[in-house]
Amino acid sequence: MTPSEFLPRTPAGRAAILAIVASGAIGFGVARLTERSSAPEATAQADAKGKPLYWYDPMAPSQHFAKPGKSPFMDMQLVPKYAGEEGADQAPGVRIDPAAAQTLGLRIVAVRRGALGSALSATGTIDFNQRDVAVVQARAGGFVQRVYARAPGDVIAAGAPLADLLVPEWGGAQAEYLAVRRTGDVGLTQAARQRLTLLGMPAGTIAAVDRSGRPRNVVTIATPTGGVIKTLGVRGGMTLSPGQTLAEVNGLGTVWLNAAVPEAVAGQLRPGQTARATLAAFPGETLSGRITAILPDVQPDSRTLTVRIELPNRGGHLRPGMFASVTFGGSNQSALLVPSEALIRTGKRTLVMLALDQGRYQPAEVRTGREAGGDTEILAGLSEGEKVVASGQFLVDSEASLSGVAARPIGGTAAAVSPKPAARLYETIGRIEEIKTGSVTLSHEPVPAIGWPAMTMTFALADPRLGRGLKTGDRVRFGFDQPPAGPTVRHLTKVASK
Repeated sequence: MTPSEFLPRTPAGRAAILAIVASGAIGFGVARLTERSSAPEATAQADAKGKPLYWYDPMAPSQHFAKPGKSPFMDMQLVPKYAGEEGADQAPGVRIDPAAAQTLGLRIVAVRRGALGSALSATGTIDFNQRDVAVVQARAGGFVQRVYARAPGDVIAAGAPLADLLVPEWGGAQAEYLAVRRTGDVGLTQAARQRLTLLGMPAGTIAAVDRSGRPRNVVTIATPTGGVIKTLGVRGGMTLSPGQTLAEVNGLGTVWLNAAVPEAVAGQLRPGQTARATLAAFPGETLSGRITAILPDVQPDSRTLTVRIELPNRGGHLRPGMFASVTFGGSNQSALLVPSEALIRTGKRTLVMLALDQGRYQPAEVRTGREAGGDTEILAGLSEGEKVVASGQFLVDSEASLSGVAARPIGGTAAAVSPKPAARLYETIGRIEEIKTGSVTLSHEPVPAIGWPAMTMTFALADPRLGRGLKTGDRVRFGFDQPPAGPTVRHLTKVASK
């Protein structure tokens, strides 16, 4: 058979070539079968087709030659291209017969607008809540007479004693106060009592002096809150100066979960967002908390940001250093979606295979965003309603490459998907001022695409069901178009308040 017969122009023949490409034997097969071509059959075929438009190498179809002969790229004969053959017309893309498409297992899906969840996963460790720290200090100079059996790391309750201190200054002031009180002079008594307070004496100690009528120059230092002793700086026989730190106690009512989130996705998180954690120490138990802070520095070795989550610690069973897996939740956001499996990632760009009319297919370059639940957000390159190949697209892409079909660039002309093109949607965020069965009044942000400033106006609802579950005051993201009847909301989704 002739080279033109080996590289057939029928859809079924194209499918056969795709199978040869997948097996890696196209080069060898073309060379061998071309050598066995029949001259009489080639002459008859050429007469039936007419004069060739040009000759080309199937392995480099973008290069055209004016005369037949051997390819300068491969040891094989050039193939003629005739008028009326597939690829000779001006229609974009490569044509595949429906029967061959079914054999290849092509699955076509429409580009749709839907809600894309913002769930992210990360790992982290439990740490102390550094905002829940109590510092115990000496309020006056004195001597340590007794210490209680405490050590760093001990878990203690609120009011637990740490040490007994002898404070001579307090003993003298208390004696003066009692002497003044016995005089019966109310003014002097109040002044003497105020002096005790200014010396740093606890209210409980002053009340004990009032009750007993005797000086109490030995005072017991206790912890103001429960938790774990982080540092302990008091020992028996020590001499203390005013303001000296005796102990630090870290509360255990809540703990921090510090999660390491890659910087590429950390921009999706906000303080106040919910998070769920599971710990290896407690399988099957899920803890819920909220993001309290996103630390400003990035770890240079792992390129991650630290996201701080506050978790309740009922029973004190969460211990600093424990490992946890974290899932961040968030409100679903409207986006243009395609199945993630439809993407062809080349390393330099991302493509999808468009399904056009009349069995044609054309690659199109796209810019992608977030990915969740098997769907990927399309930021540019596709319009809602266009159709893409979700399964078998790599075979079609190989055929398009062999045929020299150029990919549609981002911002290029969109393929027609129906006789009537879809109306353009404009998106923004607003607050519901009033909502009725067929309309909604929104105070919305500016819409730069059509030059609208921020304002309050009423929109028609394309479907009354769009307003279900929404109420006055809700913050929403919405898309609208401008038919002759007036601005009409086509999708309406509630978003989290700032």
